[in-house]
Amino acid sequence: MTLRDRKRARIRQSLVDAATELFERDGYEGTTVADIAAAADIGTRTFFSYFASKEELLFPESDRRVQACVDAIAARGPADTPVEVLVRALHLTGADNDDLTDRLAALRMRLIREVPAVRGRGLQLQMDAQQQIAAHLAEAFPEELDKVRAGALVGAFVGAVTGAVQVVIEDLPAHHDPKELRSAVEEATSMALQPWMAHRAR
Repeated sequence: MTLRDRKRARIRQSLVDAATELFERDGYEGTTVADIAAAADIGTRTFFSYFASKEELLFPESDRRVQACVDAIAARGPADTPVEVLVRALHLTGADNDDLTDRLAALRMRLIREVPAVRGRGLQLQMDAQQQIAAHLAEAFPEELDKVRAGALVGAFVGAVTGAVQVVIEDLPAHHDPKELRSAVEEATSMALQPWMAHRAR
């Protein structure tokens, strides 16, 4: 990573941290883009070089998780099946980042329930991610999957994991141990993927 890349990453993270603080303190509607930029010590115009809107700040790792799934598909072995590739991809994306289990995750889940704009953006990002992953999966396994079957398979996986993780996060106490949350999310993910794990074992 170049010096420029590291600087951009620091500013990007400072915006996410500032937004998290402000959303919790002043509420989502009570926080403006200008407020977030000022808290991160940058100009409002510069904000839009990093995020298109304040909704985007709540989903900072979405692109990276999609890319991790695409990379897992590209790194498939000759004997791998679509199910095996997706199981591996979901475990990898869950293991190497805290986006599903950190402080921002609980805030994001609350705002998804309370704010239509955030809910809509979350659904759009999930749909876009599923389409991208399904397209790569269909391309990787042309003899087994067409676009419809790939879309159905990816949708089933993502829906199962998202549903399980959502319940875990919604049931969080006000003050929770991040390590316990990560363990609960990993357990929920494994439970959600169990039908496919069993299929792979046969």
